[in-house]
Amino acid sequence: MQAKRRFPAIAAAMVLTLAACGNGDDVPSLMNVRSTSAGPDEFGIIPPKPLEMPADLAALPEPTPGAANRTDRDPQAEAVAALGGNIGSREGVNSAHAGLYSYAARYGVTAGIRQTLAAEDLEFRRENDGRLLERVFNVNVYYKAYAEMSLDQQAELWRWRRAGVATPSAPPPQPGEDE
Repeated sequence: MQAKRRFPAIAAAMVLTLAACGNGDDVPSLMNVRSTSAGPDEFGIIPPKPLEMPADLAALPEPTPGAANRTDRDPQAEAVAALGGNIGSREGVNSAHAGLYSYAARYGVTAGIRQTLAAEDLEFRRENDGRLLERVFNVNVYYKAYAEMSLDQQAELWRWRRAGVATPSAPPPQPGEDE
């Protein structure tokens, strides 16, 4: 008899525990660049390289305050090296990519294009119920604002497949999408 009374309480506790796991927001939290918590940014901490004892202490360079330390990591250089790139040619345009860069820039390069696009995006979202509703209701209307301009990935995939073009595999349609 005792077990029958405990089961609903245990089931209710399990449901509440599982419900607490979600954030209740359908928008991916990666869309929000700024952290909403007051704690430190755990991804901003880069552990240093291990200390090494040089063979000749006299060969060490003079310390320069404010300059990079020998144990400081360079995540960009490590990523380039891990992907098989040339670490030395990160500044400017790599000679291997000079042709691609010149082709992409054949009609000119607009200085400050990122800032211009960000300002235009902000204005577009303001005109399409964006920023005010985002602030008032703490929601993200990014996808709603650009719904007319978004590409139906599944329809495009099948359009190319029907045309006989070999296409890579694609993720399955999300629930609610037309298949």
